This record gives sequence, structure tokens and C-alpha cells, in this order.
Amino acid sequence: MKVTVVGAGAVGASCAEYIAIKDFASEVVILDIKEGFAEGKAMDLMQTASLNGFDTKITGSTSDYSKTANSDVCVITSGIPRKPGMTREELIGINAGIVKSVSTSLIEHSPNTIIIVVSNPMDTMTYLVHKTTDLPKNRIIGMGGALDSARFKYRLAEALGAPISDVDGMVIGGHSDKGMVPLIGKAVRNSVSVSEFLSEKRMDQVVQDTKVGGATLTGLLGTSAWYAPGAAVSAMVQAIACDTKKIFPCSALLAGEFGLSDLSIGVPCVLGANGIEKIVEISLSDAEKTKLTESAEGVKKTNGLLEF
Repeated sequence: MKVTVVGAGAVGASCAEYIAIKDFASEVVILDIKEGFAEGKAMDLMQTASLNGFDTKITGSTSDYSKTANSDVCVITSGIPRKPGMTREELIGINAGIVKSVSTSLIEHSPNTIIIVVSNPMDTMTYLVHKTTDLPKNRIIGMGGALDSARFKYRLAEALGAPISDVDGMVIGGHSDKGMVPLIGKAVRNSVSVSEFLSEKRMDQVVQDTKVGGATLTGLLGTSAWYAPGAAVSAMVQAIACDTKKIFPCSALLAGEFGLSDLSIGVPCVLGANGIEKIVEISLSDAEKTKLTESAEGVKKTNGLLEF
């Protein structure tokens, strides 16, 4: 298993680190446009191999896409990150050009790869890759829902005073503060609905805290978060590499599922060796369907800003 990570910033480097530590890939290649940056990150990470007990080979390159040849999975994290007060949608102008160029270069050297898009606005960037490349739709995946769901479970465990391993929950919809749809009605603590433990008011607070999870961290850090995004991507890559068939909510191109078409948005997906093996059309309440439809309208509005 060979994995390429484009972008050696905080998210890309964290992603590469988690993949290496899990030791399921033989090679990770990191690319970055900044001279020497990816090489330095790769060398630094390789010097942790004996300490962290992994054998994954990590190499870096300054935009030499020939080094990425025959990658099984390619992760695109490149682009400008959010600053305090910015929305993900405000990044579209610069990041669209970067993502289009990067995806084209990756496919040139790895025509059978699976691409995972992290760059924001993530659903629109995923849609852009679908519209500007010839990869089958199951091989283009947006990361957002996996991260949003991890943040949801963090907030649920916090509210419940429970270990996070006891909690499960999912976020679907667009990867944006207004668009994401935390499925609080389906959230459980060890198979028991969280509504058995939490008041309506506390559950509403969990939902709101989840939706602004990224903005909260951006305000505290002065830039986008990186540990959780990197971990979310590495978990998705592992599911593909090890063909685990695990379900992750991630941005997939829809063609009628959930009554939606011609957009990429977060929905439950089975991930395996072929990328998206199946989109799982779970039952939704009327309120959840309405929120998902509203989220889709927001994503389509952002998609309308793209220039192909």
C-alpha cells in the first residue's frame, strides 16, 4: 500500500504520522510546493520510526509528482487554511485552482488511485474533482463527515460524563457550520439512546457545539485544527487499505440517494478496497430530511461559484 499526501502543513503531516504509526502502509509520500518543507517533515517523521515502532517508509518531495507514481490512495490537504472569522466557503477561489491542478497531476501518475479530499470548502472541492477528472465516482471521497462525527462523539461523551468508547453518533450533510446535520436522535451510549440520559436542552447544546467545532478551534488556535482532521483521514485510508468495510459518513457524489443528485455531500458510506463500496441510505425523520435538504441547497450554492 502506497499513500501520497499532498500538503505538508499541519493536517498533512498529522495524517502522514498517523498512517505511519498504524503501520499498514509500506510507503507514504509527502508533497509540498514549499522548497524542502516536505523533505524536512518526512525526515523528522522517519526519525520517530524506531521510537514509535513502525516500518513505513516516509519520503518527501517538492512538487515532483513522479515520486507519487502508483499510489493506491492520494490525500489532498493542500490549500489555504481558515483564519478566525472566516467560513470554509470563503476559501473557494484559491483552493479550487490548487485542488484541480493537484488532482490532475496525481491521476497522471496514478490513474487507478483513490482520492480523499480534505481541502475546504470540502464538499465543493470533492465535487470539483468529480467534474474535472475521469476517476469513477467511488474513487473520489470527501473527508468531512468522519471529522464532524468524531467531534460529535467528543461533545456527546462530554455531556454524558461517559468514556468516549461508550458513545456512538454520526453527522451527515455539508461540512460547514450551518450545513452539518448531527443525528442526535440516533446517538447512543452503549446502544441506549442518549435521550435517556440528556435533556432536550442539553442535546440541543451538543448539536450546536458540534456544528461550530471547527470555528471554535480556529478561534483558539488562530488557524484550522490538525490532529483530529489528520486522524480522520488516516482512519479512512486504513479502512480502504485493509478493506475493512467500515461505515464512515463522508462526502460522496449522489445520484438520487436521499432524494439528492449532482452534488457531493456527507452521507454514510461503506469504505473498502474500492473506495466507496456502498452508500447506506439510512432512514431519517422528517426533521432530519428537511435539514439535509437545506444543507444540500447550501452546498449547491457554493458549487455554483466554481469555474470549470
